[in-house]
Amino acid sequence: MVPLKPCCTGTYCLRACEAAKMAWRDGEQKDDSKLLTTFRKAYEEKNIGSSRGLSIFLRDTALSLMFAGRDTTSTCLTWLFWLIATNPLTETKIRQEMESKLQLKEDKNWRFFSVEESRKLIYLHGALCESLRLFPPVALEHKAPIAPDTLPSGNYLEPNIKVIVSFYSTGRMESVWGKDCLEFKPERWISRGGGTKHEPSYKFPAFNAGPRTCLGKEMAFAQMKMVAAAIIYHYSIQLVEGHPVIPSDSVILQAKHGLKVRLSEECVK
Repeated sequence: MVPLKPCCTGTYCLRACEAAKMAWRDGEQKDDSKLLTTFRKAYEEKNIGSSRGLSIFLRDTALSLMFAGRDTTSTCLTWLFWLIATNPLTETKIRQEMESKLQLKEDKNWRFFSVEESRKLIYLHGALCESLRLFPPVALEHKAPIAPDTLPSGNYLEPNIKVIVSFYSTGRMESVWGKDCLEFKPERWISRGGGTKHEPSYKFPAFNAGPRTCLGKEMAFAQMKMVAAAIIYHYSIQLVEGHPVIPSDSVILQAKHGLKVRLSEECVK
Protein backbone atom coordinates (compact mmCIF):
# COMPACT_ATOMS: atom_id res chain seq x y z
CA MET A 1 0.00 0.00 0.00
CA VAL A 2 1.37 3.40 -0.99
CA PRO A 3 0.81 6.02 1.74
CA LEU A 4 -1.05 9.14 0.68
CA LYS A 5 0.89 12.34 0.95
CA PRO A 6 -0.96 14.95 3.03
CA CYS A 7 -0.60 17.62 0.34
CA CYS A 8 -1.94 15.29 -2.37
CA THR A 9 -4.81 14.11 -0.17
CA GLY A 10 -5.71 17.68 0.75
CA THR A 11 -5.67 18.74 -2.91
CA TYR A 12 -7.86 15.79 -3.88
CA CYS A 13 -10.39 16.60 -1.13
CA LEU A 14 -10.43 20.25 -2.14
CA ARG A 15 -11.13 19.34 -5.78
CA ALA A 16 -13.89 16.95 -4.70
CA CYS A 17 -15.45 19.67 -2.55
CA GLU A 18 -15.28 22.15 -5.44
CA ALA A 19 -17.02 19.60 -7.68
CA ALA A 20 -19.73 19.04 -5.07
CA LYS A 21 -20.14 22.80 -4.69
CA MET A 22 -20.70 23.15 -8.46
CA ALA A 23 -23.23 20.32 -8.39
CA TRP A 24 -25.20 22.09 -5.64
CA ARG A 25 -25.10 25.34 -7.59
CA ASP A 26 -26.42 23.61 -10.71
CA GLY A 27 -29.10 21.76 -8.73
CA GLU A 28 -27.75 18.32 -9.53
CA GLN A 29 -27.33 17.08 -5.96
CA LYS A 30 -30.53 16.80 -3.96
CA ASP A 31 -29.96 13.79 -1.70
CA ASP A 32 -29.89 15.03 1.92
CA SER A 33 -28.29 11.80 3.09
CA LYS A 34 -25.00 12.66 1.34
CA LEU A 35 -22.31 13.53 3.85
CA LEU A 36 -20.97 16.66 2.17
CA THR A 37 -24.52 17.96 1.77
CA THR A 38 -25.07 17.58 5.52
CA PHE A 39 -21.92 19.54 6.34
CA ARG A 40 -22.75 22.20 3.78
CA LYS A 41 -26.11 22.76 5.45
CA ALA A 42 -24.46 23.01 8.86
CA TYR A 43 -21.96 25.54 7.47
CA GLU A 44 -24.72 27.69 5.99
CA GLU A 45 -27.16 27.43 8.91
CA LYS A 46 -24.57 28.35 11.55
CA ASN A 47 -22.99 31.11 9.43
CA ILE A 48 -19.52 29.68 10.02
CA GLY A 49 -17.98 31.76 7.25
CA SER A 50 -18.35 33.16 3.76
CA SER A 51 -19.36 31.12 0.73
CA ARG A 52 -15.74 31.29 -0.45
CA GLY A 53 -14.66 29.39 2.65
CA LEU A 54 -17.10 26.52 2.12
CA SER A 55 -14.67 24.41 0.07
CA ILE A 56 -11.92 24.84 2.69
CA PHE A 57 -14.37 23.90 5.46
CA LEU A 58 -15.50 20.78 3.60
CA ARG A 59 -11.89 19.81 2.82
CA ASP A 60 -10.82 20.13 6.46
CA THR A 61 -13.88 18.21 7.62
CA ALA A 62 -13.26 15.42 5.10
CA LEU A 63 -9.62 15.12 6.17
CA SER A 64 -10.64 14.99 9.83
CA LEU A 65 -13.04 12.15 9.05
CA MET A 66 -10.38 10.26 7.10
CA PHE A 67 -7.51 10.57 9.55
CA ALA A 68 -8.96 11.28 13.02
CA GLY A 69 -12.20 9.34 13.19
CA ARG A 70 -11.63 6.31 10.97
CA ASP A 71 -10.21 3.79 13.45
CA THR A 72 -12.16 4.95 16.51
CA THR A 73 -15.50 4.99 14.70
CA SER A 74 -15.01 1.55 13.12
CA THR A 75 -13.85 0.14 16.46
CA CYS A 76 -16.97 1.37 18.24
CA LEU A 77 -19.21 -0.12 15.54
CA THR A 78 -17.36 -3.45 15.73
CA TRP A 79 -18.00 -3.76 19.46
CA LEU A 80 -21.58 -2.54 19.02
CA PHE A 81 -22.36 -5.35 16.59
CA TRP A 82 -20.66 -7.87 18.87
CA LEU A 83 -22.70 -6.68 21.85
CA ILE A 84 -25.92 -6.75 19.83
CA ALA A 85 -25.17 -10.25 18.52
CA THR A 86 -24.57 -11.51 22.06
CA ASN A 87 -27.74 -9.73 23.28
CA PRO A 88 -30.25 -10.40 20.46
CA LEU A 89 -33.14 -8.77 22.33
CA THR A 90 -31.48 -5.39 21.85
CA GLU A 91 -31.42 -5.93 18.08
CA THR A 92 -35.17 -6.49 18.16
CA LYS A 93 -35.73 -3.35 20.23
CA ILE A 94 -33.60 -1.23 17.88
CA ARG A 95 -35.58 -2.50 14.89
CA GLN A 96 -38.88 -1.86 16.67
CA GLU A 97 -37.77 1.69 17.45
CA MET A 98 -36.96 2.31 13.79
CA GLU A 99 -40.36 0.99 12.75
CA SER A 100 -42.31 3.12 15.22
CA LYS A 101 -40.39 6.40 15.21
CA LEU A 102 -39.52 6.52 11.51
CA GLN A 103 -42.79 4.94 10.32
CA LEU A 104 -40.96 2.54 8.04
CA LYS A 105 -42.75 0.45 5.47
CA GLU A 106 -41.63 -2.85 3.98
CA ASP A 107 -39.20 -2.14 1.16
CA LYS A 108 -36.92 -4.55 -0.66
CA ASN A 109 -34.59 -1.74 -1.79
CA TRP A 110 -31.53 -0.77 0.24
CA ARG A 111 -32.38 2.15 2.49
CA PHE A 112 -30.09 4.78 3.98
CA PHE A 113 -30.89 6.88 7.04
CA SER A 114 -30.41 10.63 7.26
CA VAL A 115 -28.92 12.58 10.14
CA GLU A 116 -32.38 13.84 11.14
CA GLU A 117 -33.76 10.30 11.24
CA SER A 118 -30.82 9.05 13.29
CA ARG A 119 -31.48 11.70 15.93
CA LYS A 120 -34.85 10.09 16.66
CA LEU A 121 -33.30 6.70 17.47
CA ILE A 122 -32.88 7.04 21.24
CA TYR A 123 -32.47 3.33 21.99
CA LEU A 124 -29.81 2.96 19.28
CA HIS A 125 -28.01 5.97 20.78
CA GLY A 126 -28.08 4.22 24.15
CA ALA A 127 -26.64 1.05 22.60
CA LEU A 128 -23.77 3.06 21.13
CA CYS A 129 -23.11 4.71 24.48
CA GLU A 130 -22.98 1.27 26.12
CA SER A 131 -20.50 0.12 23.48
CA LEU A 132 -18.36 3.18 24.19
CA ARG A 133 -18.65 2.64 27.95
CA LEU A 134 -17.65 -1.03 27.88
CA PHE A 135 -15.17 -0.82 24.99
CA PRO A 136 -13.92 2.78 24.64
CA PRO A 137 -11.89 2.97 21.39
CA VAL A 138 -9.18 4.92 23.21
CA ALA A 139 -8.93 2.88 26.39
CA LEU A 140 -6.13 4.81 28.10
CA GLU A 141 -5.26 8.49 28.43
CA HIS A 142 -2.18 9.99 30.01
CA LYS A 143 -1.89 13.45 31.54
CA ALA A 144 1.03 15.41 32.95
CA PRO A 145 0.76 18.54 35.14
CA ILE A 146 2.97 21.49 34.17
CA ALA A 147 3.08 22.57 37.82
CA PRO A 148 2.88 20.73 41.18
CA ASP A 149 -0.65 19.59 41.90
CA THR A 150 -2.67 17.53 44.35
CA LEU A 151 -5.39 15.13 43.20
CA PRO A 152 -8.78 14.97 44.96
CA SER A 153 -7.55 11.68 46.46
CA GLY A 154 -4.77 13.58 48.22
CA ASN A 155 -1.95 12.24 46.05
CA TYR A 156 0.74 14.83 45.35
CA LEU A 157 2.03 15.14 41.78
CA GLU A 158 5.38 16.48 40.70
CA PRO A 159 5.53 18.54 37.49
CA ASN A 160 5.62 16.51 34.26
CA ILE A 161 4.89 13.20 35.99
CA LYS A 162 2.73 10.90 33.85
CA VAL A 163 -0.72 9.98 35.16
CA ILE A 164 -2.48 7.14 33.33
CA VAL A 165 -6.28 7.27 33.29
CA SER A 166 -8.04 4.06 32.25
CA PHE A 167 -11.33 4.83 30.51
CA TYR A 168 -11.81 1.07 30.08
CA SER A 169 -11.71 0.52 33.86
CA THR A 170 -13.87 3.57 34.62
CA GLY A 171 -16.66 2.20 32.44
CA ARG A 172 -16.67 -1.08 34.37
CA MET A 173 -16.46 0.23 37.95
CA GLU A 174 -19.34 -0.68 40.24
CA SER A 175 -18.75 2.48 42.29
CA VAL A 176 -19.37 4.57 39.15
CA TRP A 177 -22.03 2.62 37.21
CA GLY A 178 -23.67 0.42 39.82
CA LYS A 179 -23.91 -3.32 40.35
CA ASP A 180 -24.97 -3.92 36.74
CA CYS A 181 -21.85 -2.18 35.41
CA LEU A 182 -20.77 -5.22 33.37
CA GLU A 183 -24.16 -5.62 31.69
CA PHE A 184 -25.01 -4.27 28.25
CA LYS A 185 -28.08 -2.12 29.01
CA PRO A 186 -28.96 0.61 26.50
CA GLU A 187 -31.88 1.49 28.80
CA ARG A 188 -29.49 3.17 31.25
CA TRP A 189 -29.12 5.97 28.70
CA ILE A 190 -32.85 6.67 28.39
CA SER A 191 -34.51 9.20 30.69
CA ARG A 192 -37.87 8.72 32.35
CA GLY A 193 -39.38 10.99 29.72
CA GLY A 194 -38.11 8.77 26.92
CA GLY A 195 -35.29 11.06 25.81
CA THR A 196 -31.54 10.66 25.90
CA LYS A 197 -30.05 10.63 29.39
CA HIS A 198 -26.80 12.57 29.47
CA GLU A 199 -23.97 11.65 31.83
CA PRO A 200 -21.11 13.94 32.93
CA SER A 201 -18.04 13.61 30.71
CA TYR A 202 -15.88 12.79 33.75
CA LYS A 203 -18.13 9.78 34.38
CA PHE A 204 -18.32 8.84 30.69
CA PRO A 205 -14.96 9.97 29.26
CA ALA A 206 -15.07 8.08 25.95
CA PHE A 207 -14.74 11.45 24.19
CA ASN A 208 -12.37 12.85 26.83
CA ALA A 209 -13.56 15.55 29.25
CA GLY A 210 -13.46 19.25 29.99
CA PRO A 211 -11.83 21.64 27.49
CA ARG A 212 -10.25 18.67 25.66
CA THR A 213 -13.57 17.03 24.79
CA CYS A 214 -13.51 15.59 21.27
CA LEU A 215 -14.74 18.20 18.76
CA GLY A 216 -16.15 15.48 16.53
CA LYS A 217 -18.36 13.87 19.19
CA GLU A 218 -21.74 14.74 17.66
CA MET A 219 -20.47 14.03 14.16
CA ALA A 220 -19.22 10.62 15.25
CA PHE A 221 -22.58 9.75 16.83
CA ALA A 222 -24.40 10.79 13.65
CA GLN A 223 -22.11 8.70 11.46
CA MET A 224 -22.30 5.62 13.67
CA LYS A 225 -26.07 5.76 14.02
CA MET A 226 -26.55 6.13 10.26
CA VAL A 227 -24.33 3.11 9.54
CA ALA A 228 -25.67 0.95 12.39
CA ALA A 229 -29.30 1.74 11.52
CA ALA A 230 -28.82 0.78 7.86
CA ILE A 231 -27.19 -2.56 8.73
CA ILE A 232 -29.61 -3.51 11.52
CA TYR A 233 -32.60 -2.51 9.38
CA HIS A 234 -31.59 -4.85 6.56
CA TYR A 235 -29.82 -7.69 8.36
CA SER A 236 -29.90 -9.89 11.42
CA ILE A 237 -26.44 -10.38 12.92
CA GLN A 238 -25.13 -13.74 14.17
CA LEU A 239 -21.60 -14.46 15.35
CA VAL A 240 -19.51 -17.12 13.65
CA GLU A 241 -19.06 -19.90 16.20
CA GLY A 242 -15.54 -20.62 17.38
CA HIS A 243 -14.11 -17.28 16.30
CA PRO A 244 -12.35 -15.59 19.25
CA VAL A 245 -13.36 -12.00 19.95
CA ILE A 246 -11.03 -10.27 22.40
CA PRO A 247 -9.66 -6.72 22.69
CA SER A 248 -6.23 -6.08 21.23
CA ASP A 249 -3.39 -4.70 23.30
CA SER A 250 -2.96 -1.47 21.35
CA VAL A 251 -3.64 2.27 21.46
CA ILE A 252 -7.01 1.68 19.77
CA LEU A 253 -9.10 -1.04 21.44
CA GLN A 254 -9.84 -3.00 18.27
CA ALA A 255 -10.95 -6.62 18.17
CA LYS A 256 -7.66 -8.54 18.03
CA HIS A 257 -8.83 -11.10 15.49
CA GLY A 258 -11.55 -9.00 13.92
CA LEU A 259 -15.26 -9.80 14.09
CA LYS A 260 -16.70 -12.56 11.92
CA VAL A 261 -20.48 -12.60 11.57
CA ARG A 262 -23.21 -14.08 9.41
CA LEU A 263 -25.75 -11.65 8.03
CA SER A 264 -29.23 -12.83 7.13
CA GLU A 265 -31.67 -10.55 5.35
CA GLU A 266 -34.29 -9.11 7.65
CA CYS A 267 -37.76 -8.15 6.45
CA VAL A 268 -38.92 -5.07 8.34
CA LYS A 269 -42.56 -4.12 8.13
